Amino acid sequence: MPQKRKYWLMKSEPSAFSLDDLAKSPAQTTCWDGVRNYQARNFMRSMTVGDQVLFFHSNADPPAVVGIAEVVKTAYADPTQFDKKNKHYDPDSDPSIPRWETVDIKYVRKFSRSVPLDQLRKEIRLKGMVLLQKGSRLSVQPVSPLEWGHILSLV
Repeated sequence: MPQKRKYWLMKSEPSAFSLDDLAKSPAQTTCWDGVRNYQARNFMRSMTVGDQVLFFHSNADPPAVVGIAEVVKTAYADPTQFDKKNKHYDPDSDPSIPRWETVDIKYVRKFSRSVPLDQLRKEIRLKGMVLLQKGSRLSVQPVSPLEWGHILSLV
C-alpha cells in the first residue's frame, strides 16, 4: 500500500538561502544541510520522496511562507558535519555513524503573494500549527494536511 504524502515546513533566512536561491540552484534542487537539532533531524528522517514542503522565510520583513518545494531524496549523511572548513562542522560526529542528516528538496513554485506570519496567527484553522506554538523554533517541522490546504487557500 502506498505511503500517504506528508507535508512539512522548512525555515530559512532569505539572506542565507532563499526560495529564489533554490529556484536558481542546479536542477532547482539542493540538500537541506546544516540542521543541528535532533527533533528537526528526526523529522527529515521520516520524509519520503514526493512529500511537499512550505518554504518559510524567517528573520525577514515580514517572516512569511513564500512557496513550495518537494522532497526528491530521502535522508542521508549531511557532508557538512565532516568538513572542518564548514560552519556546520561537528567534531563529535563519526563518519561510521553520522549524527546529522540532510534531504534534497526541489523548487516547485513561488506564491503569487507570500503569507506573512502575522496573517497565519490570525487564522483560526491554524491555531494548532507547530510554527505558531509558543517557543517553536524548529527549522523543519510537520504540517497537517488541513493546515497545508488552508495555507494554500490564502495565496
